[in-house]
Amino acid sequence: MYVRERGPRTTGPETTPRSGDHTLTEAILLVGGKGTRLRPLTVRTPKPMVPAAGVPFLTHQLARARAAGVEHVVLATSYLAEVFEPYFGDGSALGLSLEYVTERDPLGTGGAIRNVASRLRSGPDDPVLVFNGDILTGLDIRALVATHSASGADVSLHLTRVADPRAFGLVPTDADGRVTAFLEKPQTPEEIVTDQINAGAYVFRRSVIDSIPGDRPVSVERETFPGLLADGAHLQGMVDSTYWLDLGTPAAFVRGSADLVLGRAPSPALPGRCGERLVLPGASVADDAKLTAGTVVGASAVIGAGARIAGSAVLDGAVVAPGAVITDSLIGAGARIGARTVLTGAVVGDGATVGPDNELRDGVRVWCDAVLGAGAVRFSSDA
Repeated sequence: MYVRERGPRTTGPETTPRSGDHTLTEAILLVGGKGTRLRPLTVRTPKPMVPAAGVPFLTHQLARARAAGVEHVVLATSYLAEVFEPYFGDGSALGLSLEYVTERDPLGTGGAIRNVASRLRSGPDDPVLVFNGDILTGLDIRALVATHSASGADVSLHLTRVADPRAFGLVPTDADGRVTAFLEKPQTPEEIVTDQINAGAYVFRRSVIDSIPGDRPVSVERETFPGLLADGAHLQGMVDSTYWLDLGTPAAFVRGSADLVLGRAPSPALPGRCGERLVLPGASVADDAKLTAGTVVGASAVIGAGARIAGSAVLDGAVVAPGAVITDSLIGAGARIGARTVLTGAVVGDGATVGPDNELRDGVRVWCDAVLGAGAVRFSSDA
């Protein structure tokens, strides 16, 4: 049984939804995960700081929050926490006020939210946006806040529809959008009662955040939300099926970066125009190199003659030698790709060297600073 320190109001026959005079001004951003599924991208860099479309992915999230009216953001950090503040500082460059709170021990999503509550400036009934640091989305944040306010909910959840929900927890709602259950990943067709899933962005009434236990790890998905629902709280769902992508795997991260460059995923923080390619200042690209499908080339990177790169990210200082062919891959900062090497769906870690005439495919990961000699790995004959 979930026990609240201060129970949220519920709506029903005896209550009236609040009139909506509480304006969203602050948010909590959960950026403490280790990003183990993204290694080696996250060996030296926390996943929200891995560059996507030319800037740390976190930059896109902060810029979208600011565009929705958020002024104050508290970052809940943990893994490589020392990286965030030197880059973003007080947030003034983005028009924000940023604060940083670091977990000493892993607290889970709910525990991380509760751990930063003392830094919030909102009143008990004010809305607080909470979102995960690894979701790329076109969510209309203002619409989610408006739904929260109009419904009088204690927590409002962004829901999205997916073609195959078996890998996700399901969130069915009634005709008015009120959440009726939280269902674990379905195992049989009969258990798939909806295609709606939790999309990882929420609006909390501030007092609900204060009610989360503060002395232990808590999962907001497995404990907080089901517990609130069991206690009669009002949880509202808003289905927004615009762009949505969980960037938890290297393939998804590369795709998300390309979609930002192509303009399929919206962001005010894109450092250039949308198009087939984004080349950052200081990069050198040979005249006959071909960059397509949302490829981004980082500062000081070098792309050699005749190279063909599609849907990929070449991070700062990397070198791609002449004739290399790279598709749907990520080349880490300072890495070197040899002449005529072919990469498809590959991740090459920071500082690694892949010699000429290699062929790496299908999710291969080359660790940071690793060295592959000429022709060391191939999937086809050497003819």
